[in-house]
Amino acid sequence: MIRVYNKAIRDKIPEIIESSEASCFYDVLDDEKFVDELVLKLEEEIEEFKESRSIEELCDLIEISCRIAELNGVSNEELKKMREKKNLERGKFEKNLFLVQVTEK
Repeated sequence: MIRVYNKAIRDKIPEIIESSEASCFYDVLDDEKFVDELVLKLEEEIEEFKESRSIEELCDLIEISCRIAELNGVSNEELKKMREKKNLERGKFEKNLFLVQVTEK
């Protein structure tokens, strides 16, 4: 049986497939194309997280986000600093605030 996936995968997935006595075909994409595929993978993982609320799925979201940042020239350390800066400027999500309405003057 042949299953077609056409999606970004983690680095060890081919080894895992081969160890289960199956075989697989994969391609290595350039950075630009892989970012496009990672965005699709991010959407897939968001849907999986929304359904399951699994922390394991949340880990996938973080890993994909970090790789997208790396492929855009931002290291994990820089990403952390950017998050910290934004947290200082805009706050975090610690107070569980939910904006209902804004009335302009």
